Amino acid sequence: MKTRVLVVDDSTLMRSLLTQMINSAPDMEVVGSAPDAQVAREMIKLHNPDVLTLDINMPKMDGLEFLDKLMRLRPMPVVMVSAYTGRTSDSTLRALELGAVDFIGKPRADNEKAFAEYAEELIEKLRAAKGAHLSRAKRTDPPVVSTPPPVRSSGNGAPVSAGAKVLFVGASTGGTEALKVFLSGMPVDCPPILIVQHMPETFTASFAKRLDSLCAPRILEAQGGERVESGTVYIAPGHSHLRIRRATTGYTTELLQTPPVNRHRPSVDVLFDSAAELIGRQATGVILTGMGKDGAQGLLRMRRAGARTFGQNEASCVVYGMPREAFQIGAVEEQWSLDEMARRVLAVVGRNA
Repeated sequence: MKTRVLVVDDSTLMRSLLTQMINSAPDMEVVGSAPDAQVAREMIKLHNPDVLTLDINMPKMDGLEFLDKLMRLRPMPVVMVSAYTGRTSDSTLRALELGAVDFIGKPRADNEKAFAEYAEELIEKLRAAKGAHLSRAKRTDPPVVSTPPPVRSSGNGAPVSAGAKVLFVGASTGGTEALKVFLSGMPVDCPPILIVQHMPETFTASFAKRLDSLCAPRILEAQGGERVESGTVYIAPGHSHLRIRRATTGYTTELLQTPPVNRHRPSVDVLFDSAAELIGRQATGVILTGMGKDGAQGLLRMRRAGARTFGQNEASCVVYGMPREAFQIGAVEEQWSLDEMARRVLAVVGRNA
């Protein structure tokens, strides 16, 4: 049976383009298209779609308000389709908090190759969304770490040297909320954490800023060349691979604009490979919810180099793709639920420090 998709967008051209792309997949069909939330609501009742694509900026009722009502009254898989701009990045992140499974930018018909690549990515995201665990996609905010917020370092944390623990984390679909939960379990003086979350470059700065306002450690978008310090989380920018690099007095971050790996830049494998090469037994790797297999081989190399390795379990993943691939090849030493992951990782780091 084909996956039934409802397209919601106020642009006639955009509805036509998305419909054309989705119908090109043999296992999908667009059962309707709606220009606004009111029409979409009636079409949901009429067609009972499996997945919804939803724009943010629409007349009468914007996409966020409609999504909030939808996830409370009739939860269903939603993929946000919106322009990748700094202005919309906060709105898209909010949509993920409300329960949207994933997001993708608006297509541009500037050349045939780009159009085909976009269609492939859209269809892949819709397939993953259909099988997503909606109970994990929509979460309440994690518990506040401390009240009032803890006093944090402002770039003056303790630099780590050879022999110190460093955490490396990879995530994709569902990862924005998973990382919020994971990092909310980290204390202000946690080991340094380097993260790759698959995300466009216009989103990563906003994402880091949002996490920084919620969590005890200092969280920033890596710029390259930063000293790796305790109590600090470095998130890969959407335009570059992130690696850890050995320096005279410890470690620094390094950004690379080399070709994508596993179709991603930043790639989790690139980050994990640097951990295996430079940190070895003092590294800890964590792979969270996500579509695809990026990070699986890198986590295996980390484990072979002596690192402790963890994977999110299927029940708590929005999409059990990357953790499953890592588990199946023997890269994951322990599987834990998202709610238990930070506690278990900290226990291991403390035990082996």
